[in-house]
Amino acid sequence: MSRLAGAIGLTVLLAVGPLGAQVPARFTAAAQALEALTRQDHAVGAALAYVQQGRVVAHRELGQQDQAMHLALGPEAIFHWASITKTLTAVAVLQLRDRGRLSLDDPITRWVPELRQLHDPFGSMDAITLRMLLSHSSGLQDPTWPYRRYLAWEPFEPTRWEQLVAMMPYQELAFAPGSRYGYSNPAFIYLARVIEAVTGDPYQSYIYKNIWLPLGMRRSYFGVTPWHLAPWRSHNYSVVADSAGAVSVRDNGPDFDPGVTIPNGGWNAPIEDLATWLGFLTGAAPGDSGAARRYDGVLSRLSLREMWQPVVSAGDQPGGPATMGLGFFLLGPEPGKLVFHTGEQAGFRSFFYLDPARGSGIIGVVNTVNEAQPDSSARRFDRARAAAVAVLRP
Repeated sequence: MSRLAGAIGLTVLLAVGPLGAQVPARFTAAAQALEALTRQDHAVGAALAYVQQGRVVAHRELGQQDQAMHLALGPEAIFHWASITKTLTAVAVLQLRDRGRLSLDDPITRWVPELRQLHDPFGSMDAITLRMLLSHSSGLQDPTWPYRRYLAWEPFEPTRWEQLVAMMPYQELAFAPGSRYGYSNPAFIYLARVIEAVTGDPYQSYIYKNIWLPLGMRRSYFGVTPWHLAPWRSHNYSVVADSAGAVSVRDNGPDFDPGVTIPNGGWNAPIEDLATWLGFLTGAAPGDSGAARRYDGVLSRLSLREMWQPVVSAGDQPGGPATMGLGFFLLGPEPGKLVFHTGEQAGFRSFFYLDPARGSGIIGVVNTVNEAQPDSSARRFDRARAAAVAVLRP
């Protein structure tokens, strides 16, 4: 494989297929905001795509997939989507609910009894339900591994379930279950344990068989990149500063081991597979009965709409105040409500927003995290997200 290296300022815009879909004028502004983030953050590469009915209508790629090899990012590049993985886990739980295998009001301890070891100053751990885990209102802690010091010998994340269990007696709930929002990564590991306990399938196998294969998402995977997809895997990068303040870009390579945290942040895929996912979420185009049957076979529209009902306030986000549903964040009231999720892990930062009513969505990803300027970098990323939200607004 050979590709010409692309400079940060060079972009590609491509209309795809006879969709008759119009690319919003604000897409150009969103691409410019992402380009500004990429330039100011010293990022190696980024990509943005506008999606209609699950198909990429327009996209832009900025910079490089592999800086050392001078490989420009192309539309087929494979990224890590971090916490967007949680939307897969949430849909899987609702699948099992709809099939009569569990209830969202089941106590988590019914399926993960080890959690009774946590200290609960507000009552019994049996009061925490699957619904609370899905809506980040359980009181469970945010980080999976709260003791990390970022030393070279430390694993990226805990690699075995028994390591999480060993930490449980030394942890406590942060707030009364169901009382408010508090983002929790381990909550989705525990939901994956529920999926495994109910079905007998490993989490990864369940997602492959019940979501990715029915939807035709053939280039999505967990863990180490398969050999046949390796040429398209983007490296991830960190911008770091030395003791004198000199900034440099560190290449972290293409792959890393997310350990037991795959259910809350392990999805790797090209943007095309994310577009397929958004197509499923927004529903089949009018008259496409085949897609409608395939989508309903994964999860009904009624259940998806249930997932997009506000449960707790999630604070201010780019674009306005947000609420939390079941596995998805929500922006704005009905009508015109947007559904979204973001991700950040191992040098990758990402987001998607979708408008279920119009069947449109936007996807963005950067393959670099600026550790030298975390606060200003976060503000720049938020500006890029706000510009993406504006693309979907009337």
